[in-house]
Parts: sequence; C-alpha cells; structure tokens
Amino acid sequence: MKPVCVLGNGQLGRMLRQAGEPLGIAVYPIGLNAEPESVPYQSSIITAEIERWPETDLTRELAHHSTFINRDIFPQLADRLPQKQLLDSLELATAPWKVLADPNQWPQLFNELGDFIIVKRRTGGYDGRGQWRIRPGDEAELPPEIYGECIVEQGIPFSGEVSLVGARNAQGKSVFYPLTHNLHQEGILRTSVALPNSHHQLQQQAEKMLSIIMEHLNYIGVMAMECFIVGNDLLINELAPRVHNSGHWTQNGASISQFELHLRAILDLPMPQPEILAPSVMVNLIGTEINPEWLSLPLVRLHWYDKEVRSMRKVGHLNLVHSDRDILRAALQTLSSLLPEEYQTGLKWAQDKLN
Repeated sequence: MKPVCVLGNGQLGRMLRQAGEPLGIAVYPIGLNAEPESVPYQSSIITAEIERWPETDLTRELAHHSTFINRDIFPQLADRLPQKQLLDSLELATAPWKVLADPNQWPQLFNELGDFIIVKRRTGGYDGRGQWRIRPGDEAELPPEIYGECIVEQGIPFSGEVSLVGARNAQGKSVFYPLTHNLHQEGILRTSVALPNSHHQLQQQAEKMLSIIMEHLNYIGVMAMECFIVGNDLLINELAPRVHNSGHWTQNGASISQFELHLRAILDLPMPQPEILAPSVMVNLIGTEINPEWLSLPLVRLHWYDKEVRSMRKVGHLNLVHSDRDILRAALQTLSSLLPEEYQTGLKWAQDKLN
C-alpha cells in the first residue's frame, strides 16, 4: 500500500500514524517547516491534520501536488466566510451571519441579529480563541484590528451541541458514526458522549446534511460537522475537513476508528460501516499532568500526546466504553476523584447523558 504523508505533526498526525501501523500503512506526520527533499511525498498520498498552514518551502511544494487529497477544499473550509457562503448556497441551516468590516456596523448588526452576537475570526481561531461574545456596549472593547478579519453570527439559544463524523471515498460511498454529544467550556471541548442507536431523527438529518456537503465538494476522507440542537432540528455551526477531537471515542468504542477510516478512504481501501460497540465517553485532558492512577480503573484507556503541559492545552484524552451504562457511570464517578475541579462539571454532564 502507498505510504501517507500528513501535513502537520501534532496529535492528530500521531494518531493517524498509530492507526496505520496494524494495517501495514506507513504514515509520516510532517512538520510544516520540513525540507521538501526530506519528505517522501512524491510516492505518497498526502493528507493534512490541519485546515490552514503558513507558506513554507514544503507547503509551496505540496500546493500543486496531484496526490494531495482535498488540496483545494482546505482553503475554502479553513476560512469561515467561504464556509458560511457554502452552507448558504447549499441551503443548509446555519446561524444568521454577516461580515464584520467596520465598527459603524454595530447598530445595524444588533438590529438584524439581536442583542447577543458571536464574533469569530475568519481564520486561525480554535478552542475558543479568536472569538468574542458581544452584547450592546461590549463592542467598544473589541480589538480594532479585527475589523475586516471576522464574521458575526446571531447567538443561538440551543439545547445541546452534537457533532457528526463521517467519511466518503472516491467512489462516493459514505459512512457515519452516531451523533456525538459534546460539552464545551470556554470554547474548548471538555467531554463527549456517544450513544448507539439514539436520536434517530437527528441522526438522519445530520447524515443528509453532511452528505450534501461532501458530495458537493467531492470530498474524500473523514469530515466532522458540529451542530447546535434547536428544537427538533440542527443548525450547522462549523465544519472540519479532517479527523476531529469529538471523534476520539472511536479509538476504543468502534470497530474502525476515525483515524483508520480516514486512511481507508484516502487510500481507496474497503470502507464498511463501523460497528459501534457500546456507549462511549471521551474526556479531554487539558493542561493537566499525567496521573498513573487513572490506569487503576479498568475502563479507562489513556491516550497521551507527549506534549509539554501548558494551561488550556490539550495534552491527551481518556476513553471509557461499556455496554452497561450503570457500570460506565460508576467508572466516571470514581474517575472524578482522580481529576481536578475543572473536570467535575463535564463528568457530571456525561453521567447525566448516560441516563
């Protein structure tokens, strides 16, 4: 099988490499500043763990390479403006939005979008960075340099956040995981819960929406779609053209992980519908030192990224999977004593989701 070069050498590239090993697929996560001659890209399929990258010798070289899968889609989805325009053109539900070009727009924006507005940088913002929640009067505190660099969205009163992770191959076949329920705090994903065979109507709606997007783009590989639940319907919040944090539970809760599924899709290998084994919970480890005591719990599977621990930095995650929800809830309760205070809300939320 052809080797795979991954543009970016963070934790997603690392987990793609791990997923390739049992299949005999050589996966090379590549730093953005690598010298092109040191990278075996000429004989490889090329993918990426990130949507947006700076111009370097390597990225300039890859920008024109014919085996860079989804090469021309990344710029469109990495920028929130063309991403929103795409959703509108496909008549897919998303929060009402406008381009933020000038401070003089604010009276009209409040009039059209209401008194709660989310400002988002078009590019570069993630995990809550580059976003501001604005009510009348707050706009005066925004950095002046953001004008012309942002969009604004109507603040949506949603009842829940979910994501759908799916994959499409070159023949147009698509498969999907169950909707994942997500809890964000300060804009960063804290906890995810995936339940087999639940929310049939929302699952069908989400699969139809993501299918329309992937078909329109002729996308190949794994894509994630984050949504708000509003009443009985979904509003698309954001798209990620790559493996996604909210799909990490699939490493232990599905017969084929999202990382293996992505490799199968881009290499044109068989891509059956993954079997979902049991309810799953993923806990992001954020700015927390590794604790070997987590491993004393038989349900805990630790995925450590071997990164320097810094405040608000994702350094690993824990997966817990069990067919008996009571046993899974009990494991989360025990785990709570081994994690700091900032994890308690997310663990309680996950236990409630399992009810």
